Amino acid sequence: MIHNSIKIFGLEVHWYGVIIACGMALAVWLASAREKRLGLPKETTLDLALLGIPAAIVCARIYYVIFSWSAYADDPVKALYIWEGGMAIYGGIIGGVLAGWLYGRKKKLPFLRLADLAAPSIALGQGIGRWGNFVNQEAYGAAVAHAWQQRFPIGVFIQADGMWHYATFFYESAWCLLIVALLLIAERKRQMNREGDIFLAYVFLYALERALVEGLRTDSLYLGPLRVSQLLSLAALIVCAIILLKRTKKAASSAALACAVVMAPLCLTGRMALALIPAAGALVCEGIGLLKKV
Repeated sequence: MIHNSIKIFGLEVHWYGVIIACGMALAVWLASAREKRLGLPKETTLDLALLGIPAAIVCARIYYVIFSWSAYADDPVKALYIWEGGMAIYGGIIGGVLAGWLYGRKKKLPFLRLADLAAPSIALGQGIGRWGNFVNQEAYGAAVAHAWQQRFPIGVFIQADGMWHYATFFYESAWCLLIVALLLIAERKRQMNREGDIFLAYVFLYALERALVEGLRTDSLYLGPLRVSQLLSLAALIVCAIILLKRTKKAASSAALACAVVMAPLCLTGRMALALIPAAGALVCEGIGLLKKV
């Protein structure tokens, strides 16, 4: 039995909130350790966090409500009940990016450098925060098809229906931590020399994962018959690949773009097994582009 909260001196503390708070704290620590290396003023990270985190929370909620409006149409005031759950990470990213852009304008700091500062920290926060979904028994995938899949980390047992489901929360957590490692290694190897390269690589790699994993989830937000997160992921994936290709002129970026284009229709039509092939190709190509000169 998984308990999603504990009581401390009579106060109920939810593990989800504790995990999210830990993810935010480590994300701020990582950015603080990198801000000098990026030539940014001291305490830039703290200023960004104080502005960006609230903006991300608000926008994550707005995004969720917009694409789940039928659940709030009869009682719109419920849209304010954020404690009842219902936020979307893409909305949070959009809110954080907007806050960073406004902060950069006010402080006369280059936005792309601020985005590079934030990118690995966003991925770290996501990687840790997804474990909150585990304790809440949410953000899981469809029921697994075979007995050999009924074990972690392939599957996760959901107490509500007594069945094993794809552990999509773990897939995203592991992938985001891999993104952190790749970005920091590439930065150390000085392979990310232009402002915005780190952020673009983060968006590409995260969109690659989300386009795939979203197809396995059972709680997706939809726009007509299509999953909103898949549409946004595939659009971001292709746009970032094009920008990186134009910036770097690397064969790896060209191959990653080709794989992304092939992957898009497969994801949208639900052919997830086939989509894994070009997705793996895109990941390998982008990894090569990050870690060595081509």
